[in-house]
Order: sequence, then structure tokens, then C-alpha cells
Amino acid sequence: MRICLILVAIAGMFISGCAAPKIKLFPDETEPLREFVLQGEKKDKILMIPIKGIISDEPRRRLLFPKPSMVQEVVSQLRLAEKDKNVRAVLFKIDSPGGSTTASDILYHEIMRFKEKTGVKIVVAMMNLATSGAYFISLPADHIVAHPTTVTGSIGVIFLYPRITGLMNKIGLEVEVNKSGKNKDMASPFREPTEEERRIFQNITEELGVVFLNRVVTHRKLSKENANTIATGRVYLAKEALRLGLVDEIGYLNDAIKKAKMLANLHEDARVVVYRRTEYPDDNLYNTNISSYDVQRVSLFDLNFASPFQAMRTGFYYLWMPSGSRMD
Repeated sequence: MRICLILVAIAGMFISGCAAPKIKLFPDETEPLREFVLQGEKKDKILMIPIKGIISDEPRRRLLFPKPSMVQEVVSQLRLAEKDKNVRAVLFKIDSPGGSTTASDILYHEIMRFKEKTGVKIVVAMMNLATSGAYFISLPADHIVAHPTTVTGSIGVIFLYPRITGLMNKIGLEVEVNKSGKNKDMASPFREPTEEERRIFQNITEELGVVFLNRVVTHRKLSKENANTIATGRVYLAKEALRLGLVDEIGYLNDAIKKAKMLANLHEDARVVVYRRTEYPDDNLYNTNISSYDVQRVSLFDLNFASPFQAMRTGFYYLWMPSGSRMD
């Protein structure tokens, strides 16, 4: 009887034109970002923004929960910080092998824009990895702190595209293509590239690589000798990166916070804040999650199994990729 009354009441709401309340079982990325204080009590703030995983401007698809792209998430946080005059410094906590050239360039541009518009000091704290595109987005920083075990560098560009001609030959599959120009199907996975196409892609790769290298030299004021060294595209541990001028200091996350306070002339007890969608008990500086879904890894509902293949999609990347990489 009670169930019938509830159903009648709900039906009455729809009939009368009232909208049923939106019910959410779990907080997700449609919730607005909110500020949470991790430490400190003074008025002025240091905003910490985590950069973790592949740098991409494509949304990460889930079955039950929408997942914004990294670019969207970071830009949303920068926009919120723009409106808060008490945010005097931004600390980017980076743990990433890099990502696509376009996504990396967008974040570089947005960080530069934010810095020029607000005058806020920027500090980067490198964690496990800060290679290629992750180093690219670190360039606007006023100070870069590398963890003693950080791997960084990989200054350069890689062009990736799949080839399945071997598999096609084995199964007797052919693809017929009609094209308006001889290069219209460049990077097709269904045939071997011509020597001319290899030269074209190599030229594009080298041109993008020169842009990257020039920005590193400009921002970091590198000597010609050090510029030639990093142009090889290899990675470095923190000590060698410091010697080459890629970073300013070797230290820990608290050292980066101290440096941000010093650069922004803040009180020792200035607040360190983050923007999240979920409140966490015993929250601290090492939590990289923004919402509760970030820690939900229920395999039944996680359709991100294709991530390693997504990372291999045709394109140009500021990416160090020694093994299969996930998009999240």
C-alpha cells in the first residue's frame, strides 16, 4: 500500500508539470569545483593543481560517469583562480610523460595567459615523471623543483601511426582507395609509406621539435652546448637536469610550497588550497583526485580498456613513451 502511494505521488508530480528531483548515487564530474584548504590559515592562498597522466584535450569516456579532458579540467581551475584575488601563487604538481602536441601547447598557452593576466607566481613540482609535453607546460614557471627521483627531459616530438599491412597480408585483406592527390592518404595504416611521405612526416616532426627546443632555450636561458645536449631527446634524472638548467632546484613538495610563498611574498601560514568536487577525510598534498570517481576502479563499469590503443592514435606527440601508456 505504501509503495502504491509513493508511485501515485511521483506520477502526480509529472502530471502537474513538476520536475522530479535529479538523484545522484555518486558525485561525478558534473558537480562544480569547490575550494578545500589543505594547510594554513592566513588570507592569501597558494592553489595546487595536479597534472597526472597523459596530456590530452579529449574527454575520457566512461559508462556511468562523464570524465572531462585534462585540458578542460586544468583550464577550469585556472579560470576559478582568476576570480580569486587571494590566490597569489599556483603550484603545478606534475606527474606525466607528456601528451599530444596540441593539448600540451594549449595548456602552455593557458598558463602563460593566466600568468600575464594575473601576475600570479607559478611554481612547478615534478614528481615521478615530467617529460616531453609535461616539461613543455612547465616552461612558464618562475621556479621548477624536481623530486630527487624525478625523470624529466625528452625534449622533442614523436609521430605515431599504426600499420596493419602485415596482418592484412596474412588474412588476405585489401583496401582500395580512390584519392584526389597522391598524398591524400598519407599515414594510411593499410599500406607502406613512400619515401616522399617519410620525408614529409620527418620534416613536420623536426619543425615541431625546433619549436619545442626554442621555447626551452628561451624560457630556461640555456647555453648553446646545453641546448645541443637536450636536443637529442633523451631523459634525465633530477641531478643531471639541474646541471643542464632544465630545473632550478632538487627538493620535495614542501620545498616547492616554501618557494611559492617566498616568490609571492606570502606569510609562512598562507593557505594551500585545491579545487575538488569531493571532500576527502584526512586530505593532504599528495591526493591527486578531484572527484570520488577518480578512485573508483570497478572493472565491470570501467570501459577504459582501450586506453593504450587510444594513446597510439595517429598524431604528433610531445611524449616519452617507453611502454604502453594509459590516457588517464
